[in-house]
Amino acid sequence: MGYHPTGLLPSLRALLLTAILFLGPLFESAIVEGNWRSWVHLDGFTTVWHDLPTYRNLIAGPVTEELLFRSASLPLFLLSPASLRTTFLLPPLVFGLAHIHHIYEFRISNPSAPLLLGVIRSVVQLMYTTLFGSYATFLYLRTGSLLAVIICHTFCNWMGLPRFWGRVEGGGAEAVMGPDSGGGQGKRDESQGPASGGELGVSWTIVYYILLVAGAAGFYKYFWVLTESSNGLLEF
Repeated sequence: MGYHPTGLLPSLRALLLTAILFLGPLFESAIVEGNWRSWVHLDGFTTVWHDLPTYRNLIAGPVTEELLFRSASLPLFLLSPASLRTTFLLPPLVFGLAHIHHIYEFRISNPSAPLLLGVIRSVVQLMYTTLFGSYATFLYLRTGSLLAVIICHTFCNWMGLPRFWGRVEGGGAEAVMGPDSGGGQGKRDESQGPASGGELGVSWTIVYYILLVAGAAGFYKYFWVLTESSNGLLEF
């Protein structure tokens, strides 16, 4: 059921594969928004244990959901006459439907927002979580490690849904270069567009989308290599 062997190395390889897919969002969060400083100081560890929503999203949620939707259910599907297609579609769909209740949370926290907006948000979340469920199903069957899917689940919850449109908006030059950067003073590249209050130029957005595509290409290239494990539950 993925408990033993733990599969630490396959878990780290699976995490690396997932991080490659999020190459663009990692760039936006770490560099554009300047969060790399808090990462270096491990500030997030304090938040996890003192903020209940963060604890739910990064610890309790991934552990309990992977125990239920992967470790407890997938071995039963493997022992049943269910086809491989059903195994990859049905549990992830149920996993996605289990997140529909977030529309209630959205309505409570945003009472003035239109109901249609909440419905659209929930449908997008259903699609995203179902897609992740299929990916987690593959990782679990390929690596045979419960730890691998828990770590990747936590990472994806931490990153959130990647940006697929729009311009990246960080904290300006100060966030990228540090508080002593001078807010974008000095010579600028005209291709970055007009300066405005230390805002980042369009080149940062271009870099983001290049990394987003490069991450997807890298994910495709190393998909099988980084998920290979002798503890796999299924031959692919």
